[in-house]
Amino acid sequence: MDKPEHDNAPHDNAPHDNAPHDNAPGETQVQAAGHPAHEVAAPETATVEDEMALLRTQLQEKDAAAKANYDLFLRERADLENFKRRMQRDKAEALRFANEPFIRDLLPILDNLERAVSHAQGGGNNQPLVEGVSLVLRSFLDMVEKHGVCRLSVKGQLFDPTKHEAMSQVESTEVAPNTVVDEYAPAYLLHDRLLRPALVVVAKPPADEKKSDA
Repeated sequence: MDKPEHDNAPHDNAPHDNAPHDNAPGETQVQAAGHPAHEVAAPETATVEDEMALLRTQLQEKDAAAKANYDLFLRERADLENFKRRMQRDKAEALRFANEPFIRDLLPILDNLERAVSHAQGGGNNQPLVEGVSLVLRSFLDMVEKHGVCRLSVKGQLFDPTKHEAMSQVESTEVAPNTVVDEYAPAYLLHDRLLRPALVVVAKPPADEKKSDA
C-alpha cells in the first residue's frame, strides 16, 4: 500500500512555543535605533544637573565674597569717618593752643616787668626802673626773634610803600626827597612776611626849591 503523501513531509519535533524567535533584520535595526536614544538622554541630563550644581556653588561663593567685601567696606568707611573726626578734633585743638610756645616764652618777660615796677614803687632814683625796663625790652626782642619775628629800622632809606607808611612829610635839604628821616614805629617781619609797616616821616624838597624849579 502506498503511504500518504503527508508522511513524507519533514517533521519539526521542537515545540514551536518554546523556540526562540529571531528578529528580522529590519526589526532589529528599529529597536537598536530606539533604545540608544533613551540611553543617551540620561548622560545629558546628568551633565546639566552637574553644571547647575556647579553654578549654584559658584553663586554661593560669590555671594559670600560679596558679603565679606561689603562688611570690609563698612568697616573701612567707619574707620575713615572716625579718622576724619579725629583729625578735625586735633586740628581744632592745635589751633586753640597754637600760641602756647609764644606765651610760655612771654611769661619770664612779664615777671621782669613786674620786678621793674616793684623797684620803681620802692622809691629812690629812676635808674633801677630804667635798667629794669631796658632789660625787659631786650628780653622781649630776643624772644620774638626766637619765634621768627625780625625788627626793621628803615631810617635813612628811600620810602617804600610796600614796607613803609608815611605819617607826615618834612622839608629837608640834607637828604634826597622821599627819604625816611624819622620813624614813629619800626617795621616787623614774620620770617619773610610783613607783619606791620614802619610808620615814618618822609623828606620833601623845600618850598623855595619848588618855586625855583617852576
